[in-house]
Amino acid sequence: MIEFLIGTSLSAAAGLNAWVPLLVLGLANRFVSFVELPAAWSWLSSDVALWAIGILLVLEIIADKVPALDSLNDIVQTAIRPAAGGIVFGAGSTAQTLNVSDPSAFFSNNAWVPIASGVVIALLVHALKAAARPVLNVASAGLAAPVLSTAEDGVSVVASVLALVAPVLAFLAIVAAIWGAIAFVRRRRRRLRERDAAASAARAQPL
Repeated sequence: MIEFLIGTSLSAAAGLNAWVPLLVLGLANRFVSFVELPAAWSWLSSDVALWAIGILLVLEIIADKVPALDSLNDIVQTAIRPAAGGIVFGAGSTAQTLNVSDPSAFFSNNAWVPIASGVVIALLVHALKAAARPVLNVASAGLAAPVLSTAEDGVSVVASVLALVAPVLAFLAIVAAIWGAIAFVRRRRRRLRERDAAASAARAQPL
């Protein structure tokens, strides 16, 4: 159960920012004594991988904070974020940590299951993010893009770190963030419809 929470939290974080959980896992395996990735995933902590992920993370952070460019970035990330979700679910759920001293034999013996699960979870979170951003950009004339992007990056960092040290809290944080995002988007869409309806009614009135 704990390994499922770890993998779910990491892959959901990847749905917001593909590179944050990859970097957190790589750095944790490199510098934190209680996190040890399986041999198949140890490449995440190599110098080449860490530098490459770090550079891509910087590019992602910049692109996601510019209106219009953020939507284009979301299109590009449609393949990248689910792939990252599959990697971090597979690596995180089978890692040796204080929380999972003996990772699930089912996950270990069926490596495709955590990878497929991570792909699906990251894709769902990415789809929610990609659908919400244009609505909020229109509602705020683009002013919300950097604020929302910073908040998403923050959630991704917190969820990735908590997934390794407090997976239950990480899972609850992800659920709360998704619920809050859905509720917020629904409210904004309702207000936009009400505003458009009021504007239409005003135009229809005779002078």
